[in-house]
Amino acid sequence: MQPHAQTADTLIHPGWIVPVLPTGAVLENHSIAITGDRITALLPRSEAGGITAGRVLELPGHALLPGLVNSHGHAAMSLLRGFADDLPLMPWLEQHIWPAEAAHVSAGFVRDGVELAIAEMIRSGTTTFSDMYFFPDACAETAQRLGMRCQITFPILDFPTVWARDADEYISKGLALRDAVKHSALVTVGFGPHATYTVSEPNLVKVATLAAELDAAVQIHLHETRGEVLLAVEQNGERPLDSLYRLGLLGPRTQCVHMTDLGDQDIALLAATGAHVVHCPQSNMKLASGTCPVGKLLAKGVNVALGSDSAASNNDLNLFGEMQSAALLAKLQGGDASALPASAALEMATINGARALGLEDLIGSLEPGKLADLIAVDLGQPETQPLYHPLSQLVYACNGSQVTHSWIGGVQVMDRRQLTHIDLSALGARTRTWRDRIHKA
Repeated sequence: MQPHAQTADTLIHPGWIVPVLPTGAVLENHSIAITGDRITALLPRSEAGGITAGRVLELPGHALLPGLVNSHGHAAMSLLRGFADDLPLMPWLEQHIWPAEAAHVSAGFVRDGVELAIAEMIRSGTTTFSDMYFFPDACAETAQRLGMRCQITFPILDFPTVWARDADEYISKGLALRDAVKHSALVTVGFGPHATYTVSEPNLVKVATLAAELDAAVQIHLHETRGEVLLAVEQNGERPLDSLYRLGLLGPRTQCVHMTDLGDQDIALLAATGAHVVHCPQSNMKLASGTCPVGKLLAKGVNVALGSDSAASNNDLNLFGEMQSAALLAKLQGGDASALPASAALEMATINGARALGLEDLIGSLEPGKLADLIAVDLGQPETQPLYHPLSQLVYACNGSQVTHSWIGGVQVMDRRQLTHIDLSALGARTRTWRDRIHKA
């Protein structure tokens, strides 16, 4: 806010502000002003007295930080939470998840599943999510109706599903959605080829060409397991990452999800091309898929974001849990307790996610001029006391239930744990109806 600007819509006085940038910063006795959809000031509280605001919010004992960015998931699959637990990846997919989807997934399923996911994400601090699932138009409509920011990467597969017959139809429908929401302040649309083992090379080339022409994001499941990589080498003579590079599908708009089986040559290629990695630690652990070498990737300058994957394989969408898991896994994997400190884990869930989604100029840190996507976290309860280091407490002690307030584009979507756009009672009734229908099938 410039010295002459003396008004704001909302003025917040928290105990601490954790802006994320610069790394590790924690500001005490500071305030934030919001006007319209933007942060218009971040300044010492002693200098905020001259600002007249429509609403002044005192949040002592709270930390204010950017809303979290969930960089990979399948939101509607929240309706399959706990449906097929304790199974390896391919039997889980082929024998349980894909048949259930074929029988039950519809636009209505997606609308209700996405609303359930958004309710959970807002209550645990997420303000932006990335989604790859069928009926992406239903996801887009639901996100816009509920005021949630999202990137949709529409699914592309070689085989028919409930949403499309073949890759051409997936792409045609996805591009129509992209045109329909091109003026949306909340929704962006990119390409979501499922994986190299479900999309043929000619279709991956189509995606590469169209994505380059449109400067659109591409998100793909890649190197999710060692078995996937070994099978690709046996069938094609090269690793999936090398195939993407050869096909022109690896670059600064590419979001590579999972990446548990990586050698030094893979990491060097990611660094050289500017491709992003989305780490899904809890889903990978649950499915025994492997562990992404986050420490090595960050050391080589690769941007690593965090994702929850779906509630069917996690079983939650809570990025506080993902931050803690990512930090602890990196320490265990590297045999180094100083690996992936709290500040780096928080960056993975905020600015790194924004960077992966191409939104780093708008979200991911608390800076004047950026969109007012922010959350307040109560650090005054027994679970987070005594308080020595707010940033460490956020990563290692919080479980998401401490999030009390949330704003997306300056619009408050949660106030003292109460969602402002979602009727939880009605949503719960619809969710139970789906449960009964799927369970009886």
